[in-house]
Amino acid sequence: MLQTRMTKQRAAILEILRSVQSHPTADELYEMVRKKLPRISLGTVYRNLEFLNNAGELVRLERAGMQKRFDGNITPHHHVRCKRCGRIGDVFFPSDRSFICDAQTQDFIIHDMDVEFTGLCRLCEAQMPDCLELAE
Repeated sequence: MLQTRMTKQRAAILEILRSVQSHPTADELYEMVRKKLPRISLGTVYRNLEFLNNAGELVRLERAGMQKRFDGNITPHHHVRCKRCGRIGDVFFPSDRSFICDAQTQDFIIHDMDVEFTGLCRLCEAQMPDCLELAE
């Protein structure tokens, strides 16, 4: 991890991000941080999220066609995303990297992995009519 110069804004962003499990977007995080620092700008939040991501202080979750989301939990874990509402949750399981050696046969040296599961959160599943569940 890089030596991070912790400004007041960065500290507030990290504190709030680490206090939630919702994996907010930059805009959502901006609204949360404004309650603590009313004069902070959206641009400042975006710049500091990028800085903190590059410094290894947070995790940026990116998926094509979707807004970036951020996770303050930097311990190794994976994510699950609801296909209906987009909610993201954490998935923890033992990280056995022995299979990575097998994957290095295709001209790549793998340094890390990022797994995202998809499914339905319990709220969306409860709202789905039985006929739609069977159609999938």
